[in-house]
Amino acid sequence: MLARVIFEGDHHQWIMFGRDPDRPERIIDTNQYMVVSQGEALLLDPGGVELFAPMLAAVLKFVPLEKIRLLFASHQDPDIISSLGLWDQVLEGARLYCPWLWEGFVRHFGMHNIEFEPIPDRGGSMKIGDLELTLVPAHFLHASGNFHVYDPRAKILFSGDVGASLEPSGAPLEVEDFERHVPTMHTFHRRWMPSNEAKAAWIRRVSALEIELMVPQHGRLFRGADVKRFLTWFDALEVGISDDT
Repeated sequence: MLARVIFEGDHHQWIMFGRDPDRPERIIDTNQYMVVSQGEALLLDPGGVELFAPMLAAVLKFVPLEKIRLLFASHQDPDIISSLGLWDQVLEGARLYCPWLWEGFVRHFGMHNIEFEPIPDRGGSMKIGDLELTLVPAHFLHASGNFHVYDPRAKILFSGDVGASLEPSGAPLEVEDFERHVPTMHTFHRRWMPSNEAKAAWIRRVSALEIELMVPQHGRLFRGADVKRFLTWFDALEVGISDDT
């Protein structure tokens, strides 16, 4: 599994995990992220049960288990959080931040030791070390209760399924040519994002943020001007339809 530091600041860092060459062929590729601040760690969308072993091995190269204090699930999908039951067995005193709407669903994955922290619809914040992260509402993109995470210090937006692309193994880590990248995003966003109104509300929220790096849960990362290019493209895209509609 790839493990790469994508931000290194004076007091904290972001690490991306993914592009696992040993994942089963029919399992969708996912990006997992970890934020480390003052020696404490937060896992963002820690992944599916089938990735737990390589994910755990990769994480332990950066922090010991006892330093993983928080987990975050943007929504309830199995590729996001079905590994919860296994993390629940190895972590002590950890908390899971997740939209309140999905508590009764994610508990099906197994949660006896990890404490559930419901995120209200309006959003809020969570703190790891001395770093405060903003929980940005992203409802209906694509889940009814959905959140993204913004780091104002690093100017990074974790955007969940927004910005996702579906490509073969071996694709570059970051977008290199936005126009050539669009076809890898088009069908996914039209089909999986059900509401133009919700899309417009999200764009208004994130356009007010200073974003230098947007990191989705699938596919390539957007840096610099490509963040704005994505927002402009997404704003113009009609969503909630399939290619056969």
